[in-house]
Amino acid sequence: MGNTLFIVILVIVIFDYFFERLLDYLNTTRWNNQLPEVLKGIYNEDEYRKSQNYNLVNHRFGMITSSFSFLLILLMLVFGGFAFVDSYVSSFSVGVILSALLFFGIIGLASEILSTPFDIYDTFVIEERFGFNKTTIKTYILDKIKGLLLAVILGGGIFSLIIFIWQKTGNLFWLIAWAVITFISVFFTMFYSNIIVPLFNKQTSLEDGDLKTAIEEFSAKAGFKLKNIFVIDGSKRSSKANAYFTGIGSKKRIVLYDTLITDLATSEIVAVLAHEIGHYKKKHVISGLITGIVQTGIMLFIFSLLVASPVLSQALGVAEPKFHIGTIVFGILYSPISFIIGMLMNVFSRKHEYQADAYAASFGLANELGDALKKLSVKSLSNLTPHPLYVFFNYSHPTLLQRLDRLKNCQ
Repeated sequence: MGNTLFIVILVIVIFDYFFERLLDYLNTTRWNNQLPEVLKGIYNEDEYRKSQNYNLVNHRFGMITSSFSFLLILLMLVFGGFAFVDSYVSSFSVGVILSALLFFGIIGLASEILSTPFDIYDTFVIEERFGFNKTTIKTYILDKIKGLLLAVILGGGIFSLIIFIWQKTGNLFWLIAWAVITFISVFFTMFYSNIIVPLFNKQTSLEDGDLKTAIEEFSAKAGFKLKNIFVIDGSKRSSKANAYFTGIGSKKRIVLYDTLITDLATSEIVAVLAHEIGHYKKKHVISGLITGIVQTGIMLFIFSLLVASPVLSQALGVAEPKFHIGTIVFGILYSPISFIIGMLMNVFSRKHEYQADAYAASFGLANELGDALKKLSVKSLSNLTPHPLYVFFNYSHPTLLQRLDRLKNCQ
């Protein structure tokens, strides 16, 4: 049975790799050196050629990194790499929790060491070449250190708690773990910007002026109580712009990248914020949180039925059932389900984006939102003509042209 499961694991890993490469290839068939008629007025000839070059470079680099990761996983599976790490960890004769932490610590550290050169090349060569990178060596190193510390303290702490619950609660494991993870999810939804973001970025309240006045006037018109408008120093890492809505209840806040304020006119920023407020008004934030909680509950229930099965561990060459080995195998076996769920979530996410756009348009901001989206897309050298299948499987947002087309109908 273990050998059969091992073959299933290999099939899933191989299929996933080649399916993603097929989608990548289909995307390349939509590239054209000549500016398409539909993009005239959005891109000029020089900008379009630059965007095509940027997407081509990222495609080739993505092929290298994804192939490298695929080969590593394949080698770990075929040559018993996970069993080897488990054997090494077991030689220390520590408990279940420490064994699992040490196992994933070794795997995680090795992964970080192997992936960092690719990350450095992406940041300091590709992004630098196209004028996006603003990250200094110091910032990069500090980000890495902080990220690792968060993974060890926060990730390790939560994972230890889950294993402890598994050890102590038996059949109730999935239910109690679900409650704990739900609490953690809600907590970080409310306080992420207060706790995590300040570790990496500086957030300051938006200064008094025309922009703040325009935002407050729109918020009042929309019936949206907003006390917290923050500006984040995104320009310390990239010239790309963004804005996002975070938190729920009294902890909700809107965060603007400083690059967004630089790149867009006041009316366009208000339109972008109207879109973000639309997500809140349409209950997308709450529905997304609830959907995520339900998905977690289903996953934990299935996980609880399988994790202690000796067959899972035997599939990776480990004789006795172990929590950390079961977690690895379950993660691979669950990936097709996760893929389908992710695909469906993208469908709903794209629908929500249309609804948020329509909300902004209902205040007469369709043109301003369209202009903002054009500027942001051109600024980031986005691929505006992706293959429909690539969009269906990978895009959480509709394409720019799709959104502009819908916005015309909202006027």
